[in-house]
Amino acid sequence: MTTLEIFIPFWGPPELFTQTVNSVLAQSDGDWRLTVLDDHYPDVAPGRWVESLDDPRISYVRHPVNIGITENYREAVRRSTSDHLVLLGCDDLLHPNYVEVVKRVARAVPDADVIAPGVTVIDEHGHEILPLADRVKQKILTPRGAGIAVLRGERMATSLIRGDWLYWPALAFRTQTLRATPFRDGLPIIQDLAVLMDIAFADGSLAFTPTTAFSYRRYGGSASQRTLVDGSRFRDERRFYRDAAEAADKRGWRRTARTARLRILSRLHAATEIPALLRHRSRAGLDSALAHVFAP
Repeated sequence: MTTLEIFIPFWGPPELFTQTVNSVLAQSDGDWRLTVLDDHYPDVAPGRWVESLDDPRISYVRHPVNIGITENYREAVRRSTSDHLVLLGCDDLLHPNYVEVVKRVARAVPDADVIAPGVTVIDEHGHEILPLADRVKQKILTPRGAGIAVLRGERMATSLIRGDWLYWPALAFRTQTLRATPFRDGLPIIQDLAVLMDIAFADGSLAFTPTTAFSYRRYGGSASQRTLVDGSRFRDERRFYRDAAEAADKRGWRRTARTARLRILSRLHAATEIPALLRHRSRAGLDSALAHVFAP
């Protein structure tokens, strides 16, 4: 495996962003390159701080205009020159062993298109939390066992469409795989699942190690929370699950198609959000969640 390339598409709280960059600097394996893709954040101070680090492994790019997260992902893939890349969230944290763990899995499963380490969940203050959705992910959906789990093709697709148990910013991708898997427009929140399912439908593979190497930050002001309130989250999910079922039918993957149509955990997720949507008095969000629970 060549040097691991880490990209940070930046738009967010500067104080969390500096923690993210420092977590890269703290890696036990220093064979990495970091590129910060500043999506024209209004405050230029975070960029000046990055440039002041004066580390030859770190590059800083500020876009002249805001291009959005999906286009920033595409820009990262275009700029990558290494075998593997990471699209690191600008508020998440690498543990000091992250690069070491990714390289170990890459050596053990050299054809893996996606490498996923174990993840902890933290709030905006850095405290470990485990909300219901993450308990389901980690206690029910994540593969069991102490060793590396490898999922390919139909097995990967069925596992992920049952419930997306992965954490997108924690994943290391084979660069050529992402180049062959276009990011979709119109799916800003479930873009990660769409890309992963497209990789599975192309007979790709996922290697998961339970070794914890990443902290995923979850807090109320995130984009995913806002799309629950405006109703777009579950509208997008229904459309995506329908498309996934049709794609599975074409491949003859009956189990994947059936799981996509039932979308049991996705319905349960919508049901658990109903009390919060009632508190928000969000009519659009509530109608979308109810439709998601009950629509065939």
